[in-house]
Amino acid sequence: MSTPSWHELEYSPRLSVPDAALYFRRWAEESSAARQALEHHANLAYGDGPKETLDLFPTPNSHYLLVFIHGGYWRAFDKDDFSWLAPPLVEAGISVAVLNYALCPAVTIAEITEQCRRAVAWLYREAPRYGVSPQMLLSGHSAGGHLTAEMFATRWEEYDLPARAIVGGIAISGLFDLEPLLQVSINTDLRLDLQSARASSPIYKPPTLQAPLVLAVGALESSEFHRQSQLLHQAWPHNCPEVISLAGLHHFNAPEVLADLGSPVWKPFLR
Repeated sequence: MSTPSWHELEYSPRLSVPDAALYFRRWAEESSAARQALEHHANLAYGDGPKETLDLFPTPNSHYLLVFIHGGYWRAFDKDDFSWLAPPLVEAGISVAVLNYALCPAVTIAEITEQCRRAVAWLYREAPRYGVSPQMLLSGHSAGGHLTAEMFATRWEEYDLPARAIVGGIAISGLFDLEPLLQVSINTDLRLDLQSARASSPIYKPPTLQAPLVLAVGALESSEFHRQSQLLHQAWPHNCPEVISLAGLHHFNAPEVLADLGSPVWKPFLR
């Protein structure tokens, strides 16, 4: 049996978190309970594709709409695995939208990025119909962190969305330079080459928003996940003035900070 390469180890969190499957099971169970407990609008279509749907958890008089983009290396998981984020945020007066998107290898990362743009534009237009403020905080974990950054590099005027609609973002354990993934086995599904990896890497793009983008990484994560956030911090210092190291957390419990309004990732938005 061959030994996994350095890149494989650095970019495969499941190899370094032995009980990763327990988190996936807990996400599903707590998400099912959240959907049963909270009034929400399920499977709202933001596009024509079967996966172009979102769930909206509104709360009256909310100031923010947190838009969450899930991870899974662009090839796994579903919005239904992340409803668990909604209860504490709705209780605090923050509405929540959890996005779905088609997965690799059926689509490319570029196509997923475009789907997320359509979802954000749809929410700006349609959220008020559900009594939800269109002032959006974009957020995501892992591949969702990448997609969050891609939203910050989008020319929103092409989608008839004013830049002021996005008031900030939180990217947890994101991937912002995709070139190293050419050395990892998941690329069998991602189908990246050097050109497409660069084209989908936020570090090579100028940000189009003036809003703050909070970067955070679990302190127990691999050196490459830490380096990835440092790269975007260096490329976008105005939007991303620092990288927050989340003490005691690894790749699969790091996203829990999004449900904790006492976490430092929320500090810029709750003054």
